[in-house]
Amino acid sequence: MPDLPASHRLRIGRYPEPNRIYLLTTNTLDREPVFKDFGLGRMVVDQFRSAQEQGWAKSLAWVVMSDHFHWLIELQQCSLSELMQKTKSLSTRAVNMSTGRRGGLLQQGYHDRALRRDEDLVKLARYVVANPLRAGLVEKLGEYPLWDAIWV
Repeated sequence: MPDLPASHRLRIGRYPEPNRIYLLTTNTLDREPVFKDFGLGRMVVDQFRSAQEQGWAKSLAWVVMSDHFHWLIELQQCSLSELMQKTKSLSTRAVNMSTGRRGGLLQQGYHDRALRRDEDLVKLARYVVANPLRAGLVEKLGEYPLWDAIWV
């Protein structure tokens, strides 16, 4: 087996399935709290919406935290690696143009978890969007600006 970073080893031998539901997570480089700035976090949200408009993935739930994001999607006309590459690249480009930053913004890899349709997706979506509550950032979910779910 080649010596690959752990984030790449997770996906060896797996293949993305259209219409399959995935929970995707990625971090900023060095866990820098870039998205503590609401406006910069919205740039990631714009890419989630763009991915849906392009027909790459249907967003079911997401939350953008200061140094990472969780994105529950139904994969459509795109591979997982292509979806994440486009989302991360376009987010980085938008943030860098807005702030004058240069270089990478998000870690190279990402974590993906394929879900079965019989799993309780509403419960998982609630777990995803409740991240700010568990982190102690807000007392009520509605107080946190960077989340959404089709069921909540």
